[in-house]
Amino acid sequence: DLRRSVGFVFQFFNLIPRFAARENVELAMSIANVSKNERRKQAEHLLEAVGLKDRMSHKPSELSGGEQQRVAIARALANNPKFLIMDEPTGNIDSKTASEIVELIRKLNEEQGVTIILVTHDARMAANAKRTVQMLDGVIVQEQAN
Repeated sequence: DLRRSVGFVFQFFNLIPRFAARENVELAMSIANVSKNERRKQAEHLLEAVGLKDRMSHKPSELSGGEQQRVAIARALANNPKFLIMDEPTGNIDSKTASEIVELIRKLNEEQGVTIILVTHDARMAANAKRTVQMLDGVIVQEQAN
């Protein structure tokens, strides 16, 4: 089931403005028919894991860019996906938060076996990848195992 096997993190977060952080994370699970109690428990666990335990009831407009990105990551992980597709996950955040997100992504891959497919222009982020593919105008120009 695609709803459970793939998680997406968009460059511009795509959070629902009128929903609190926890509700944004719960939404992904409601689409996958997870019970209300389980949704709440999983959303709280994921938001705590991304460092937002005290921000669960905040709406996106009350969160920094880095916090919104972490909500988006928690939402993408809500259904325990095997694959996580990320579009510029550090593109709109400060370097300290970017480092934290790189570490979170590394842990997801190494500790939980999540396969990460990541699009980035950030050379520092790409340097952390096990494999990189460089593209120019839709054509692969370089491929390398790191």
